[in-house]
Amino acid sequence: MAVSYKPLWHTLIERDMNREDLKKAANITSNVVARMGKDEYVNLESLEKICLALKCSIEDVVEIVEDA
Repeated sequence: MAVSYKPLWHTLIERDMNREDLKKAANITSNVVARMGKDEYVNLESLEKICLALKCSIEDVVEIVEDA
């Protein structure tokens, strides 16, 4: 199993936001954004900040995918 942040990137596109906007709105580091860009794990606190900043659910940010 792996994580994918495709839902987050779609959410940002729908809201006409970029990664820098996300970083500022959610008060997260560029390192967190970079890790998400590589579909790497980030801590739950960062995911919570994103959900609160975007007023969305966790399903709008991350999904679990099966390894190919």
